[in-house]
Amino acid sequence: MNGRELSDRFLENVSRVVIGREQTAKLMLTALLADGHVLLEDVPGTGKTKLAKTLARSLDASFARIQFTPDLLPTDITGLNIYDQKQNEFVLRVGPVFTNVLLADEINRATPRTQAGLLESMEERQVTIDGKTYLLDKPFFVIATQNPVESSGTFPLPEAQMDRFMMRLSMGIPDKKEELMILDRYMETEPLDSLEKVISKEELLTAKEEAKHIYVHECVREYMVDIVSATRNRESIAMGVSPRGTLALLRCSKTYAYLSGRNYVTPDDVKAVAPAVLAHRIVMSYGFGRSNESKALVEQILGQTTVPTEDYSI
Repeated sequence: MNGRELSDRFLENVSRVVIGREQTAKLMLTALLADGHVLLEDVPGTGKTKLAKTLARSLDASFARIQFTPDLLPTDITGLNIYDQKQNEFVLRVGPVFTNVLLADEINRATPRTQAGLLESMEERQVTIDGKTYLLDKPFFVIATQNPVESSGTFPLPEAQMDRFMMRLSMGIPDKKEELMILDRYMETEPLDSLEKVISKEELLTAKEEAKHIYVHECVREYMVDIVSATRNRESIAMGVSPRGTLALLRCSKTYAYLSGRNYVTPDDVKAVAPAVLAHRIVMSYGFGRSNESKALVEQILGQTTVPTEDYSI
């Protein structure tokens, strides 16, 4: 099975539950295969949690959900050693982070200390408990959600944590036609309950390896660097995209090309993933900008950056 077939099978399955969000779903699959994590940011009721659960149900992989609250502790995520009187020894009780797909719901409602509890697992794919390190199962994919409007009682994610997310995505409000389709789809049943797995863990891991070998022409790599460099040379931007962001753009572009059925990257692949990969890594001169402002800025940079016209294929 090639990348295009895998993508089509996945998107068809997602469309049984989530209406009209094919591009968002494809970008989530892109982040998963690129070995990254996703921050879903939108107002309540737009289907963030539903999309995350649909992705997990479509994969033959384990799933766990954490509802972030101000009183949540880091050990509630990672787990801890508990003394067992019968065995006369400490026994590890693993936390929900020991899974394949982790939904961190309303992540900005937890304290910075608890948010930082996810850092090691997201970056290193491991957890350290009482000085002992435990490797997490592959794949390990974090989908975090947050509400950008209601700020009362929340703890904004710091730059270091934002940079750990490969993409920031938004569901958006459905149009009239899509909302009518939602009403029809959910009139009598819950589609998520009958959703079947369409991608095995072996297929997923194989696809991740195949995506790594997608060809990227030198001119396309230069195009990526030009885009990133433009975020570092604007008066309205206090901090542009870091080299980690450039690498994320490369990996996502390769994976997006793979899911589109090609063995090489084009500038259109870069344009398709750039706003989701770069916008949340930008710090405006007046602090973190709203997601719409930073996304519009990235799209403006894409429109002003010279697109290479060479033959991109191998």
